[in-house]
Amino acid sequence: MSIELESGSTEHTGWRAFRARLAGRPTLNLAYRIGVAVVGIAVLVIGIVAIPYPGPGWAIVFAGLGILATEFAWARRALGWLRDKYRLGMAWYSARGPAMRVFAAVATCALVIATLWVLGTFVLVGGWIGVESQWLHSPLTW
Repeated sequence: MSIELESGSTEHTGWRAFRARLAGRPTLNLAYRIGVAVVGIAVLVIGIVAIPYPGPGWAIVFAGLGILATEFAWARRALGWLRDKYRLGMAWYSARGPAMRVFAAVATCALVIATLWVLGTFVLVGGWIGVESQWLHSPLTW
């Protein structure tokens, strides 16, 4: 938010004032931008990993891009582009009817189960309840 002064100039308040103060100190501004980049990329990566799983995967992706967009023009453009593509994809998905929804639900469940198996979760839980079976073991050797 900005306040227009009698002299015709504007005085920044709140977040813009904070950013204006940082911009005046190049080293601090660079450190801040690097911090935003690290946090934004971390949130973005977590979101991308979470997309196929039940839960807020896409919301996390948009949050990561939103964090990056506060400092980087490329992230603002990417966020707008991705938002448009997401809307188009969801419109396409919704128009396919119940058969597509059932297929997508089954595919998502299969992906989650396969991931849990590969990560060794079934052996871990089986050990808690006293079930030992070879098929519970992950194909990866830990």
